Amino acid sequence: MVFGPHNANLDRLEGTLGVSLATVGNEVVIEGQERGVTAARSVLESLYARARGGADIDLGEVDAAVRMLPPDSTAGIGTAGEDGGGLEDLTIRTRKRSIVPRTPTQADYIRAMRTSELVFGLGPAGTGKTYMAVAQAVSMKINGQVDRIILSRPAVEAGERLGFLPGDLREKVDPYLRPLYDALYDMLPGDTVAKAMESGEIEVAPLAFMRGRTLSNAFVILDEAQNTTPTQMKMFLTRLGENSRMVVTGDLSQVDLPMGAKSGLRDASDVLAGVRGVGFVTFSRSDVLRHDLVTRIVYAYDKAESRAKGEE
Repeated sequence: MVFGPHNANLDRLEGTLGVSLATVGNEVVIEGQERGVTAARSVLESLYARARGGADIDLGEVDAAVRMLPPDSTAGIGTAGEDGGGLEDLTIRTRKRSIVPRTPTQADYIRAMRTSELVFGLGPAGTGKTYMAVAQAVSMKINGQVDRIILSRPAVEAGERLGFLPGDLREKVDPYLRPLYDALYDMLPGDTVAKAMESGEIEVAPLAFMRGRTLSNAFVILDEAQNTTPTQMKMFLTRLGENSRMVVTGDLSQVDLPMGAKSGLRDASDVLAGVRGVGFVTFSRSDVLRHDLVTRIVYAYDKAESRAKGEE
C-alpha cells in the first residue's frame, strides 16, 4: 500500500501541493483548490502504478512524482509506461533495479541518450547525469544493442602520468573511476561485473590511453569531462565507431585544470552546438536530488550562515 494513516509520504504530498489528504479504507480523499487536487490525484495515480509494478515508494519517489508534473498539472506523469498511464516509458531496466527519471531534465536526458549517438550531460553534481548514463549503458548491453561498455575519466590529479603510480593499469585508475564502479555495482551483480571486466565486455580506460582506438559496438562514457583539454576532447570524440553511443558528462563550474587552460568540455559545447546527431542536456541546481535529511542539513547550515552574516 502506498499511503496509510500518519504516513510520511502522505504528509510530504500535502505539504508540497497544498492539499489535505485523508485515508478512508482503501480510498484517499483529497481536499483543496482545484489545481492542487488535480495535481495530487495525478501524483497518487502515478505512485499507485509504480507500487503495483513492485517499486518501493519512499519520500524520494513522492518528490520525483511531484517534480514530474506537467506545468498545468492536469496530465499524467508520463514516465510510468503502459501500466502507469503515461504517454511513454522512460524506465531504464537493469539486472538489479529499474531507474525512472525524477525530474523533467532527467526525462530529457533519457530521451537524448535513446535518440542521439553523442550526448553531453552538463550540470552540477547530484543530478544523476553519470549514474543514468551508466544505467543506459548497462540496459543497452543487456538488450544486445552494444557489445561492450567503456568507462573513461581524466586523471587530472596525476597529470595523466599514470606510469608513475604503483600497480597495474587497473590499480592506477581505480581511484579516479570509483563513482563509475559504484554505479555499475548498483545495476549488476558483483560477479557479473567482475566477469565482464575480465572478458573485456566492461572496460575501464583512462583518457590518456584512448588515443588511436576506434570504439565500435560500444557504449562509451567520459565522466568529469570538464577536466579535459580541447585536444583531449577532440581525440576522445573522434574515437566513436560504428553502432556506438557516447555520453560525455561534466560540470563546467568545477574545472580543475591549471589556471588559464580552457576546458575541452566548454570548447566542445561551443564547437558542436547545432551539429546533427549531437544532443545537449543541461541540468540545474533544481535537478539536484538529495536524501531528505541531507536537504534539511543543508537548509540548517544555510540559515546559520545567513544569521552569521547578519551579525557581522
